[in-house]
Amino acid sequence: MKVGLIGLGLMGHGMGESLLRGGHELTVYNRTASKADALVAKGARLAQTPADACHGDVVITMLADDAAVEEVTFSTQGILNNLAADTVHISSSTISVALADRLSGEHAKAGKRFVSAPVFGRPQVAAAGQLNILAAGAPDSVKRATPVLEAMAQKVWPFGEQPSAANLVKISGNFMLFAAVEALAESIALLRKAGVDEHAYVDMMTNTLFAAPIYKGYAPLITKQQYQPPGFAAPLGLKDVRLALAAGESLKVPLPLGSLVRDKFLALIARGGEGDDIAALGKIAAEQAGM
Repeated sequence: MKVGLIGLGLMGHGMGESLLRGGHELTVYNRTASKADALVAKGARLAQTPADACHGDVVITMLADDAAVEEVTFSTQGILNNLAADTVHISSSTISVALADRLSGEHAKAGKRFVSAPVFGRPQVAAAGQLNILAAGAPDSVKRATPVLEAMAQKVWPFGEQPSAANLVKISGNFMLFAAVEALAESIALLRKAGVDEHAYVDMMTNTLFAAPIYKGYAPLITKQQYQPPGFAAPLGLKDVRLALAAGESLKVPLPLGSLVRDKFLALIARGGEGDDIAALGKIAAEQAGM
């Protein structure tokens, strides 16, 4: 299929590699054009504007936050004004439920197709084509998008016809991820301060009670204090937990753990952790324990 990809950060770049490997004809756009060089060298075409990437079968946006998605979608040279009639806009960014609803409504008003398809997985998972992708939207649009999503995924998980449902699932999943990393951070700090072998502790726990990818992936980063380069940068973690809190407030659902994790991210960033992975919550737990 002919695929446009807008946004070539770590995740977008990995997704582009999977799409090329899957045989799709890829056009890429990034505000900093040099970030496209590696994909262009592998056969992608470089678009000069977002509009130039909107004339294939689908166009995927993988951008950092609501503001970036709004700019790319609603500007004069953006997606909504230039999307071909049968082209599906797939939003894979982690954005607010409110923006997902606005995107859905504005596309429908303009007679354009829109699917929410946020993803779970770090950049290396994206590059390997092993993401878990959530998909929600009109059935015909999801069907049209599915071959492209499958090129990047170990599985595509359907979540109905309301696009923002997929975004709420993504936000909730990230909230659970942050809570798990914070629990790891505090537990490891407890063992470290007592002088107990934290590596042995993590090995035992991640092969028994907590033998899950999140614990297996993040526990070694915390014990080794390996916080750079980030696979999931702390400022993005702060952004995402704020999205969870906003969704909770809108639905009148208290998320007290979310408030705790937000404050931990704020503490991390206040201490110069903008370039750290979210695993650096371990650093804050250790510092608060006097280590």
